[in-house]
Amino acid sequence: MNQKEFESVIKQPPNVRYEYFIKKVVDYEEVWGLYDNGWATAQDDDGNMLIPFFPKKEFAESCAVYEWSNFKAEPIELDEFINEFLIPMKEDRVKPSIFPIDNDTAVVEVDEILRDLNNELENY
Repeated sequence: MNQKEFESVIKQPPNVRYEYFIKKVVDYEEVWGLYDNGWATAQDDDGNMLIPFFPKKEFAESCAVYEWSNFKAEPIELDEFINEFLIPMKEDRVKPSIFPIDNDTAVVEVDEILRDLNNELENY
């Protein structure tokens, strides 16, 4: 990915970044997270645990700052993301934080992400 694409995408609002996330993770069949002896987490204003996920390595790396400065971008295969992350997260009431930039993120219900991923997968 070139710098121009990177800069253009991070300036988009959360809903547009979410759509980009769905398309790219289905295209490349991988999701990116931040890992350091465990996956990076955050909390929303209500105290709910969030796990951030990104469509590409470069976006994950750009968020490895502050409390996540020791974290490294790690790929997750799409099937693993669906079966070993999203399904258990729903059971544990942990929400995915899709493509956060600073404090600006799309916090989406697991069922919504699963539906959108499945709809996108039908295009292939």
